[in-house]
Amino acid sequence: MKSIPKGALVADGMFVLERFVPFRLSVLANRMTRAVALVYARRFNVSAPEWRTLAVLGRFGAMTANSVVERTAMDKVRVSRAVTRLLELGYITRKTDPLDRRRAILDLTASGHNVYRQIVPRALAVERELLQALDRDERAAFESAISKLENRIVVAGPAAEED
Repeated sequence: MKSIPKGALVADGMFVLERFVPFRLSVLANRMTRAVALVYARRFNVSAPEWRTLAVLGRFGAMTANSVVERTAMDKVRVSRAVTRLLELGYITRKTDPLDRRRAILDLTASGHNVYRQIVPRALAVERELLQALDRDERAAFESAISKLENRIVVAGPAAEED
């Protein structure tokens, strides 16, 4: 197998998937999520989407499921399943919005807050461990790059499709 020049997205007329940044970020995010999930899945009996939902409610407070979708970039079906499961576990409540009876507001229960407070330090410890692969300057550059990409997506959005 021929070596592929660093950064090349096309080699010998073939698309080099393993160099495509969206693919690499997705794989990295999935692997990091699995590493963090080892912390909470067995002990707290929650999945990654359920943890993300708990985390958003723990950080930002009561909100609609659509707001959870927006903050997590998870699809509606995944959030809906997470909400159903968290309701079953007694970690969240769902109440009708008194200002708009068509909307439901999700919030953490005391038990949900307790689980959130227990998971956060463990998740942060896993993050610290993973980021030890980077020195301080690399971590700062990584954080800056992530922020720039997040801002670019919000401002520019996806490129328009060509005909």
